[in-house]
Amino acid sequence: MTDTNNSYHLLIVEDDAVTRERIAAYFETENYRVSQSEDGEGIHRMIAESTIDVVLMDINLPGNDGLQLARELSEKTDVGIILVTARNDEIDRIVGLEIGADDYVTKPFNPRELLARVKNLIRRKHSDQKKHRKQRTKSFSGWTLDLSRRCLSSNTQENLALTRGEFELLVTFLEHPGRTLHREWLMEKVTHRVWAPNERTIDVLVLRLRNKIEQDSHAPQTILTVHGEGYLFASEVY
Repeated sequence: MTDTNNSYHLLIVEDDAVTRERIAAYFETENYRVSQSEDGEGIHRMIAESTIDVVLMDINLPGNDGLQLARELSEKTDVGIILVTARNDEIDRIVGLEIGADDYVTKPFNPRELLARVKNLIRRKHSDQKKHRKQRTKSFSGWTLDLSRRCLSSNTQENLALTRGEFELLVTFLEHPGRTLHREWLMEKVTHRVWAPNERTIDVLVLRLRNKIEQDSHAPQTILTVHGEGYLFASEVY
């Protein structure tokens, strides 16, 4: 992509026509390409048919749950997600971030603030994409992780798909081999969201990874438990 704003495509999902048109008009004057939807119907189709950089989505949508839509988009796509809503509840904000939204804006908002958040999100997304392009794969213990496709492969097994949490945890391990990583620190790295203080989240993800990559998940050789502290990735990474 070039650095001109008109190369960026926004999808505004908002049932209030006045608000939707106001946001669309503002971003169009800033030379963004803008698509609109009054509800959540067809979002997946629109994203599949057109490259969309950021979805600005209201939580309260007729016939749809904006939080559930955000979860689905987060799990199936790499599109940026900003929740735009009248709700000012801290729980809603935390839940929105936990399920995969990248940012959260409460109405009424300053359009310039929303513009700044969109620019920052696009910048972060593109920075992450550049990092992934520099090294698309990481290998360990006969396995190869494809960073762009989020899947594992080996000489003896077909490709294994990873959930978002499994992928982010494995990448964290691969970036810090040979180091004891505490559960609390891993919780901060996985999804980069605000998690409920429950260490079982990491334990469950570790168990899932072991079941996929270890020859014997009951006697792991790659992801080791450091009792009382956390986990250590024991394999060489290249």
